[in-house]
Amino acid sequence: MDFSTFLIQTLNSVQYGLLLFMLAAGLTLIFGIMGVVNLAHGSFYMLGAYLAFALTSQLGSFAAAIVVGAVLSAVFGLALERVLFRHFYHRDHLDQVLMTFGLIYIFEEARSLLWGDNVHGVAMPALLSGAVPLTDTQSYPVYRLFMMGVCVLLALGLYLLINKTRLGMKIRAGAFNSDMTEALGINIKLIHAVVFGMGVALAGVAGMIAAPVSSVYPGMGSSVLIMCFVVVVIGGIGSVRGALIAALLVGFVDTFGKVLLPQVAGMLVYMLMAAVLLWKPEGLFKQ
Repeated sequence: MDFSTFLIQTLNSVQYGLLLFMLAAGLTLIFGIMGVVNLAHGSFYMLGAYLAFALTSQLGSFAAAIVVGAVLSAVFGLALERVLFRHFYHRDHLDQVLMTFGLIYIFEEARSLLWGDNVHGVAMPALLSGAVPLTDTQSYPVYRLFMMGVCVLLALGLYLLINKTRLGMKIRAGAFNSDMTEALGINIKLIHAVVFGMGVALAGVAGMIAAPVSSVYPGMGSSVLIMCFVVVVIGGIGSVRGALIAALLVGFVDTFGKVLLPQVAGMLVYMLMAAVLLWKPEGLFKQ
């Protein structure tokens, strides 16, 4: 492997890892703070992609579609938490698994009724359609650099929110001991709603920015859900920092595995997860 190929694959690894982090951050917060096993999280990624497709054609602007789609995703998450998820916080995990598994089918049927079963494309913004030269013969798409930039900004914003604000302090307190937090006068139901809405919004934005690269197609949420759970398990349930480190590790192992060891590439991520769990059963970072 020459240097230019190595550089391109490194950039691909970082871009894939950061996109996985946006998905896994919401999942690990929902799982770690609310104790809900949410198998429908991949459907929120699919929702974001289809919103990008619909809103871009309606608004005529991809940037406006991202902003409006993020708000709609957050509102949808708040409503879903209030109507459905709130009643499953103290239920058995099996009940949560069955409920969220059923939601996958509901979301897929709703997607089919609203947008059909065809594969759709989302036009890439003209400003981001070029490429940055890396060497005399190799270049890298500007849009993928844009994706990395958005993910980094959201990761930084999430870090500052959780670690440097009063809301973040309440979120961390609720994750540590929700009963004690509620006894101190903090509205834990509101905290849960905010966390769930934020998790849905992050997954939705991930789907929106990925849509011009991966296209928009039925079942696209299922393909990323397993990787999200792998990231959460490796990083440690409830740890946003762990989700970031784990997502980047998975990105590098998956990308370089497909290049260097294509025969066993499908196994490498799971071998990484097994190795981490043998070393640290609770994941890389505790909550």
